[in-house]
Amino acid sequence: MSNPVIRVENLGKKYTLQHQQQGRQYKALRDVIMNRLRREARSQSQEEFWALKDVSFEIQPGDRVGVIGRNGAGKSTLLKVLSRITRQTTGRIQLRGRVASLLEVGTGFHPELTGRENIYLNGAILGMSKAEIQRKFDEIVAFAEVEKFLDTPVKRYSSGMYVRLAFAVAAHLEPEILIVDEVLAVGDAQFQRKCLGKMEDVSKREGRTVLFVSHNMGAVQQLTKTSMVLNQGRLAFYGTSEEAIHCYLETSIDRSTRIYEVDRAPRKYLDLPRNVEFVQLEIENYPNKIIPFNADIHIRITVRGNESIDSFRFSMTIFRADGSPVGSFFSSEIHSIQQGQEATFRLELHDLKLVQGLYHAGLATGMGHPGIGHSDFDVILDVLHFEVMAPESNDGICATWTPGWGSIRFNSPKVTQVS
Repeated sequence: MSNPVIRVENLGKKYTLQHQQQGRQYKALRDVIMNRLRREARSQSQEEFWALKDVSFEIQPGDRVGVIGRNGAGKSTLLKVLSRITRQTTGRIQLRGRVASLLEVGTGFHPELTGRENIYLNGAILGMSKAEIQRKFDEIVAFAEVEKFLDTPVKRYSSGMYVRLAFAVAAHLEPEILIVDEVLAVGDAQFQRKCLGKMEDVSKREGRTVLFVSHNMGAVQQLTKTSMVLNQGRLAFYGTSEEAIHCYLETSIDRSTRIYEVDRAPRKYLDLPRNVEFVQLEIENYPNKIIPFNADIHIRITVRGNESIDSFRFSMTIFRADGSPVGSFFSSEIHSIQQGQEATFRLELHDLKLVQGLYHAGLATGMGHPGIGHSDFDVILDVLHFEVMAPESNDGICATWTPGWGSIRFNSPKVTQVS
């Protein structure tokens, strides 16, 4: 095996957090000045926080490696350390070759310079000559689709334009190591597919190494063969992407919590009136969140009326673990609630035919239905995580299911020979 292009040994990154002691919250300028004169800042307590701890791995030239984990797991910190944006506290890093990183919208470009000038600036930072940059210039501009705005300062670019140009520069200026964070989520779906194709191309054809962070498990599985899972700053798993994704999704389901309090649930649409808002959710008949194939699912929902509503309905979408939707339903618009009232409902889902795998839901209260117009009162996402088990065959053996077959297992059809 060739020498690794990236070798990380016992990597650690520590931050020191300052905590002001209670009773020291100054409200007036006079108090702040007196505080400094008396040097009372010493009364602050300190806490050590390890964003990364004892992380070790090797990556070979040409590998495409996914980096996955929950928010706060240490993914972005790892990429910043590998990109030399921040320095590690402990451990050792060896990198063979130039590193181009795309970590956050706005990093790596000077906002006052034009797109053209930033292309040359980034190439110079990577150690490329002007002739080398000119050779790649037309490819970069064509890929980024910013020809009309090439001589406009990038501070006037939209976030999508910014990311397109930043990715094009990073991918085309021939770094040995390309590091891409979740920033690609800013682009549209077509450009995301284009970027995934380019990362695969530079790895396969040019032998370059790609590190890719994403919460989109479908994209990770499509691009990478190897992935690592970070959990609370430590390397929890490093192996095939399929196994890594399963490890990550398994640890993402909190099986200890039966009743889901939704006060902190992600709400995509913050401007909704929340006339009828969600309070609690529970998978009533399977509290451990492990559901047999084709079993009925009973969901207990508690909502609060912030004003009196004569009629409203529930809607729900079930998603696969990679975020792709499986299907949706809209209930009848027959429910009512009074202002200040909390009411509990049971949703009974029958004959879902979901295949084995990990799923979650998004729910809404509102009025109307698709096709006739509808409006939502409250929408919550990424809730009710659950796992569907594989069906058993007649001999008691669990049947396998290929992801390419989809998420719904239809009943076997009746087949009759007619000629």
